[in-house]
Parts: sequence; structure tokens; C-alpha cells
Amino acid sequence: MQPFTERVVGLIGAIPAGHVMTYGQIAALAGSPRGARQVVRILHSLSAKHGLPWHRVVNGKGEVAIREDESRFVQMMLLSDEGVETDDRGRLDLGRYQYHPGQDAPLE
Repeated sequence: MQPFTERVVGLIGAIPAGHVMTYGQIAALAGSPRGARQVVRILHSLSAKHGLPWHRVVNGKGEVAIREDESRFVQMMLLSDEGVETDDRGRLDLGRYQYHPGQDAPLE
């Protein structure tokens, strides 16, 4: 596994329940500030293999980015089950739910 990929997998795996991170935020923390699309590809290809909480990753506007209706609904439902409120368009309050590794205390 490439170092960037390894860092992305580690960051996504560490997002606590009830919080989200953005694709761009993960890319920047993993060392590639312009690598948001790479994060999307890594998430898509490695989520199942590594048991990643894929549903905790949203776009920079605080929106569920999946366009396909069923998967979009599943992501919104999984977030809701963790206490993350989204509106009917899949938008959420990043100020309230965004996780900042090293700044936010890990949840128990």
C-alpha cells in the first residue's frame, strides 16, 4: 500500500461515530491538499476490505456526495443512527459534526 493510501485509510478508520470528515480535509491531513478525488477512489476501493466507516466522509460543503438514491439513503441513515442530523438533501452542519484529529477529544 502506498504511504498516502495508508494515511487515508488510517484517518478514515479513526473518525469517531457521530462525526464526519471531508474528502479534502482527509487529503490534506494525509499529505496531498489537492487529493480529494484520490480519497474518493481509495474510499470506494478499500472500504469493504478495511472495514472503513465510509459513511462518515462527506464533501466540503457538508453534503452527502453520493448521487445514487439507494446508497445516498443508506449513508444518511447510517449517519442518523450515529446522531448526525442531515436534511432531506443530505446536508449537515460541519461546524457541529466535523472531526478534527488532534484537536477534538476522541469519543468513548
